[in-house]
Amino acid sequence: MKKEIFQQYVADITTTFGLTQEELFSKNRSRQIVDARWMLYYVCIENPMPKPFLQQYMKNSGLNVSHTNILYGYRKAKELIDEDYDYKAIVDNILNKYENN
Repeated sequence: MKKEIFQQYVADITTTFGLTQEELFSKNRSRQIVDARWMLYYVCIENPMPKPFLQQYMKNSGLNVSHTNILYGYRKAKELIDEDYDYKAIVDNILNKYENN
């Protein structure tokens, strides 16, 4: 069940940020892609999705990330969301979309 939720979040994030899944799960460190990954970590953890599940789903999708990187990305996403209404709106929209599931 969590894997399906992860895939829904991936679809929402890639659509919102205008990325492909290949770009999201690449080692590319451009600002847009990194911000999108951080938002993915944020919505998954806020779901709440266990971090080991998130780490495994990321690995299965082609990007091996450490637990530490996920936590760092989550914290950075939280900072962005607290400082920028646009990021807050993106995350709220995604989380509210699946609230009743």
